[in-house]
Amino acid sequence: MTQFIVTFSLFFIAAFPGQLPAQDARTAIHQKAEQVQPLLPGMKAPSFTVQDVEGNTVAIDPASLEKPLVLTFYRGGWCPFCNMYLAEMRHAEKELTGLGFDIWFISIDKPELLYASLEQPDVAYTIYSDSSLDATRAFGLAFRVDDSTYERYIGYDINLEEASGETHHVLPAPSTFIIGTDGIINFQYTNPDYKVRLHPEVLLAAARAYVNEADQRLYRAWKARMKTQQE
Repeated sequence: MTQFIVTFSLFFIAAFPGQLPAQDARTAIHQKAEQVQPLLPGMKAPSFTVQDVEGNTVAIDPASLEKPLVLTFYRGGWCPFCNMYLAEMRHAEKELTGLGFDIWFISIDKPELLYASLEQPDVAYTIYSDSSLDATRAFGLAFRVDDSTYERYIGYDINLEEASGETHHVLPAPSTFIIGTDGIINFQYTNPDYKVRLHPEVLLAAARAYVNEADQRLYRAWKARMKTQQE
């Protein structure tokens, strides 16, 4: 049986080279934003590395977070919708920090452009660079901008290679995650349409639900029922 499984697996890979195991498919660089496979609530957030504004490598282990984390992936400071969204998030920042959350943003911009490219650079969020794609791929968000779109961006005076310092032409599908101090994803929102972003009020509702352990309500009700039955 073991020999059959190994033989079949080798045959499958040879016959269908584009069909990779689920984990590899998730972290692959997809051809369209609609094809990304983001991690879902209930899944463990992966460890990843990013760079801070000074270019230092920062290793993140979500299982060792001191505070719950609101983690948002955006395209870059050159994107007007990203700039609008970071400005809009100011309305949620005070309550999120009051609830005990850290707020981090990750983009493909190289470190020296993280704040310089923003229309309102005096944000209080922590912003990291993921031009190497380690975090973007780990969370299943990476897709490659096709050549025609890349050239169209050039016509708009947007140079992805200059922004990232890399030639991969890869962006994340804009996404937001709430990650608990146990490293488990509690909330996730991804939209391949970069013009549509998570509303701050929806994020705040999810953050409040996390703090109130709303996801455990059924388990608590079940435990109460079992206790009643045993009395």
